[in-house]
Amino acid sequence: MKKTWLTALLTAGLAVSLVGCGAGEKSNSPKESGASATNASGEKVKLSIWHNYTGDDLRAQTMRATLEQFQKDNPNIQLDIQGIPPDGYRARLKTVAAANEMPDLFVMWPGVMTKEFHGGDLLQPINELIDSKPEWKEGFLPNSFNDFTIDGNTYAVPMALSPTSILYYNKKLFADQNVQPPKTWDDLMNVVDTFNKAKITPIALGNKAAWLAQSSILSSLGDRVTGTEWFLKAVAGDGAKFTDPEFVQALAYLKQLAEAKAFQDGFNSIDNTQMEQMFAQGKAAMMIDGGWALTNLAANASPEALADMGATVLPSVPNGKGSPNSLSGVVGTGLGLSKNVEGARKEAAFKLIYTMASPEVQKKTLEGNQLVSYKVDLDKSKVSPIFAEVYSLLGTVTTTPVYDGRLSSAVADVMNNGLQELLMGGSPEAIAKKIQDAHDKELAMTK
Repeated sequence: MKKTWLTALLTAGLAVSLVGCGAGEKSNSPKESGASATNASGEKVKLSIWHNYTGDDLRAQTMRATLEQFQKDNPNIQLDIQGIPPDGYRARLKTVAAANEMPDLFVMWPGVMTKEFHGGDLLQPINELIDSKPEWKEGFLPNSFNDFTIDGNTYAVPMALSPTSILYYNKKLFADQNVQPPKTWDDLMNVVDTFNKAKITPIALGNKAAWLAQSSILSSLGDRVTGTEWFLKAVAGDGAKFTDPEFVQALAYLKQLAEAKAFQDGFNSIDNTQMEQMFAQGKAAMMIDGGWALTNLAANASPEALADMGATVLPSVPNGKGSPNSLSGVVGTGLGLSKNVEGARKEAAFKLIYTMASPEVQKKTLEGNQLVSYKVDLDKSKVSPIFAEVYSLLGTVTTTPVYDGRLSSAVADVMNNGLQELLMGGSPEAIAKKIQDAHDKELAMTK
């Protein structure tokens, strides 16, 4: 029996990939701001925390409100909070990591980021916290902790769930043009042609930060072509390379979309939030985006626009080796804990980690139109129609890896930049070689 998103999370070993300012006083030096520690005698304990919940979407509002309420409920724990917009968050965090000046607590991705921070001796495990609350631990979906766990030690718990490659479409625009959601690659190309002739942008794309084309399109499209086993072998350097014909073919399909003018002009100059706005306003017939879009859409799109939205998977490709009924995806981010947090500050940090991922907040997060990795019954009356549709879709598909969850940060950057080049007319073969060259260097460093 095939396992679905909601019954066997991350069976393919998924990891990453992804909203104003957060409440609280900002600090430019997290290491310094979190340096004051006290015992549990009633003196104040100070903790610095970085997050990327800076947008107006419902999940960001929920998480900021949770931090604010935590401060009110725990007057002896002083939080120094810094909210950083998502597009710049990872770069900022990597900068302080390189300088060994991590904040005490920080939103962290599973998979590669967790492994890299662990390898840099920047983290400490939270097994003690998880094991102290067995009912909470059992409430998470199967395998939720896998990509936060290294050598038996778990370094975060997920606060969300993110399929990355949902094909959103505008039902009204499709009906107006008498077309159906594409099931095959030929279907997709015909739909693109139809909308272009109607002077409607076929697919909105916001690839300014470079990760979206990789995480939301190529991760799933590539799996359609190569199959998951090939990708995992390429990552391991075990009998497969990114210069192999099947991966070059996946790049060629993506380039074909660009050449067919599937995307609007200037797609490399707007971000994913602007892309989502473009789709919600009916200026594009489709967009390929992650589950994170759902909470943004619920907060910003009109009820009429939400009612017109549908969701499906990317179409199949000719002679593809991967399952066409799948979504690439990742378990959600969690709060990482700096190795420098000890004593009373560690107790306070554990309390905050639990609060941010507690059953109550997981439920609020789900009702804020954000998928979670926790067992919560969904009251469909409290979410948007498109959220309910995606929630149902996830129960019918299998999961595949997101590329930047398996590749090192350096290789992912080369791939992201290469895809920007590809979409502007670059050579699939040349870009595949750049990716493999970067990956060869990484493999050589780990041997």
